[in-house]
Amino acid sequence: MKVKIDREGCISCGLCVNTCPEVFRFADDGLAEVFGNAYEHKAAVRESAEGCPVNVIHTED
Repeated sequence: MKVKIDREGCISCGLCVNTCPEVFRFADDGLAEVFGNAYEHKAAVRESAEGCPVNVIHTED
């Protein structure tokens, strides 16, 4: 699974980081970033993408 965040649209709400901290974290600039293996946490990554209030998390199987 591939996952990407459109960081320009990120509002740093923390939903992705709280839902799947194994894959998402906050970068030094305060915006979310992908750092972990999304394949191992597919369900949580999908939940993060579906719950993102600004729809900036994109997944591809």
